[in-house]
Amino acid sequence: MTKLGYFVPQFPGQTHIFFWREIQELEKRGVDVALFSTRKPAQGLIAHAWSDEAMARTEYLGTPNPLDLLAALPRMPWRELLAEGGRDFLKDCILSAPAARALIRSCRRQGIEHVHVHSCGRAALVAKLAHHMGGPSYSITLHGPLEDYGPGQRVKWRDAKFATIITEKLIAEMRAEMPEDMPETIFLQPMGVDTERLSRKVAYAPPSPTETLRIFSCGRLNLVKGHQDHMAAVRQMLDAGQDIQLEIAGEDDDGGHGYRQVLEARIAELGLENNVRLLGAIDADAVRDKLLAAHMFVLASWAEPLGVVYMEAMSCGLPTIGTAAGGVPELISDGVDGILVPPQDPQALAQAITAIAADPARATKIAAAGRETIVKGYGASRGAETLLRGAGYSSGNSND
Repeated sequence: MTKLGYFVPQFPGQTHIFFWREIQELEKRGVDVALFSTRKPAQGLIAHAWSDEAMARTEYLGTPNPLDLLAALPRMPWRELLAEGGRDFLKDCILSAPAARALIRSCRRQGIEHVHVHSCGRAALVAKLAHHMGGPSYSITLHGPLEDYGPGQRVKWRDAKFATIITEKLIAEMRAEMPEDMPETIFLQPMGVDTERLSRKVAYAPPSPTETLRIFSCGRLNLVKGHQDHMAAVRQMLDAGQDIQLEIAGEDDDGGHGYRQVLEARIAELGLENNVRLLGAIDADAVRDKLLAAHMFVLASWAEPLGVVYMEAMSCGLPTIGTAAGGVPELISDGVDGILVPPQDPQALAQAITAIAADPARATKIAAAGRETIVKGYGASRGAETLLRGAGYSSGNSND
């Protein structure tokens, strides 16, 4: 049986359903997947029905072991690390060294020859150091702008066997940023969704003029997700006489003690206590149920590398409104399979929502086109096949 290491930071977090789907797709292909992570997420972010199973299967490498650190220090690629420079990066290297030793030990025990790291942050540095010290080969995924993943990127990418990058935009930025350190093999590999599970048994029904408009949104409670702009748009629509209910699934990175409080204050300031609900982190099945019950999905991100949640909404045959920011235009063709508005523009967002709600035929057409886009190009099986191909493993059960 093929064995593959699969390394995700702070697994399983509230947005990690994509990883779990990909793991299941790998296992369908006869792969024995060994899960690694840095540490567990905050308690308030552990929301999925499969979270306990995932944590039981995951080996957490983030607890420093002084003996591992002492053993690792003489074997570190100091010339390369010092050339990269920077106090923060060297601190990351020292903090990552014990985890690298633990990763080597576990991979040798399990017979794992390759580890895929779904991050370009510290987890990628752990894999790089482990490889240098005689551990397995590794590959990495870039899920967003490179600056979000900390220092030392040239070091992390230089020895990767291959890399997957989720958008053409990010590939172009990487080739411009550090062309000499890119792996020879780069796959364009957007995230994927389970299009069978995220589907309708009953046809989409657009809102009638007499019923409350039900809007669902899902994303971390963070400034850049634009929830505050969405709330301002809701206020404008209410003032114009539109009856509307907005539910937002997701939690802040502090498990409810951070940006959530800012949004709660904003709800009170705008007088939206009866129209906007913050649901917190909810299970993937609950997300699906909310999508199927809504008239529309809206996420007003200021910047979104691509957006799995857009894919989930479109897969459910739901009219989807996003922002023309980051890689979203690579997923949504404005006016065809979704609607794009400028980020940080509540008035444009309110107008777009109002226009779709008032045109049932257009809403139904966009919903069907969105579903078709996801089925054709964003199934969860693609990522599993890419990892196996890049690692040089054969798949005995390809569904592509």
